[in-house]
Amino acid sequence: MLHHAGITAYETVLGFLFGVSAGASLAILLSMSRRVRLFLLPPIAATQSLPVFAIAPLLVLWFGFGLASKVVMAVIVIFFSVTSTFFDGLRRTDQSLLDLGKLHGLNRWQMLRYIRIPAAMPSLASGMRIAAVFAPIGAVVGEWVGAKGGLAFIMLQSNARMQTATMFAALILLAVMVLSLRAVVEFATSRMIYWQKEI
Repeated sequence: MLHHAGITAYETVLGFLFGVSAGASLAILLSMSRRVRLFLLPPIAATQSLPVFAIAPLLVLWFGFGLASKVVMAVIVIFFSVTSTFFDGLRRTDQSLLDLGKLHGLNRWQMLRYIRIPAAMPSLASGMRIAAVFAPIGAVVGEWVGAKGGLAFIMLQSNARMQTATMFAALILLAVMVLSLRAVVEFATSRMIYWQKEI
């Protein structure tokens, strides 16, 4: 059981890291260009309306039954929440800070690096906390459709054999995994935005 939990945990962590990186990069790109927003936002929003169980078989077909399809599934599930929260933070930078940057002669990229991104870090932290909860779901959905190992693989085998105790054990391990990842992300984001005091 721990071996299969390790497989799901590895898929989840990779999906989380790639998803946060992709989401944050896309948010920065969207904030810098109106044309990019007009071109990319509609298809990105459209992908979120598709049921994940409908996408998962295609990913297995394209990427196989191995690690790649599970990681891509986790990335798809979480990257939009990171993109939307971080983009919203970048878009709502305090105007007085922007005016101060212009006063000091900062160019567009310097404004982004020194003012807009630091000001939007709390929004990125919120997106990361959401992603920490949903990343394991993406990995498990990918395993459910087709996998050689992982907690969803155990669940499918247990369900077919009416092994209720094993099924609940896998569910408990999945819940522990979600809580552990959430706790790690909470700690990391509190260090990342150390200047912001929580109420």
